[in-house]
Amino acid sequence: MRHPQTFKARKHAHGVLPCFLLLLPLLAACRNDMEKIQFFEQKELPQQTLDSVCMFRSQEGTVDVIMTAPSVVIYDTPQKKTVYPKGVSMRIVDKRNQPVASIRADHAYSLDEKKIIEARKNVVIIDYRSGDTSYLESLVWNSVDHRIYSMDPVKSVNGERVTIGDGFESDEEFKQPLILHQRGTLTFDDE
Repeated sequence: MRHPQTFKARKHAHGVLPCFLLLLPLLAACRNDMEKIQFFEQKELPQQTLDSVCMFRSQEGTVDVIMTAPSVVIYDTPQKKTVYPKGVSMRIVDKRNQPVASIRADHAYSLDEKKIIEARKNVVIIDYRSGDTSYLESLVWNSVDHRIYSMDPVKSVNGERVTIGDGFESDEEFKQPLILHQRGTLTFDDE
């Protein structure tokens, strides 16, 4: 005959063992893997996502740039930046609110602390004063230096005249835009 206390101890051990076996995988899953934690801390997660945005920049109380974008994503970490993943369109206007130039690109981003905007892919610049339309792959707008520039090959078209060069540079107001290292100007006749 079995001793009554031994039977109770075995019965209690049989009840604890299945519970322990069920909790063991959960305890193993609850450990902190430092590599995974650091991955999520370093990963860029947007602070804001905006659709159909229209922004204005003004200096001395006068609007000088109107920027529109179908989508804007703002990041705070690891560095402050604003991304325009579906493209951007900027219109530069004079003090009478007349368009001076426009810039359009398929993608752009802004490094907010450095006050630099870089436009990429199918960049088109229209200079309304001269009538030139310039095509290039990237363009940098530095608000601190008040310069717009690119070191990419550029093709500028004005009616029947086509100018090819190795870069583009202008002030923010498009008073003196120029094509760098011009390699030639072609004029086509409609005959």
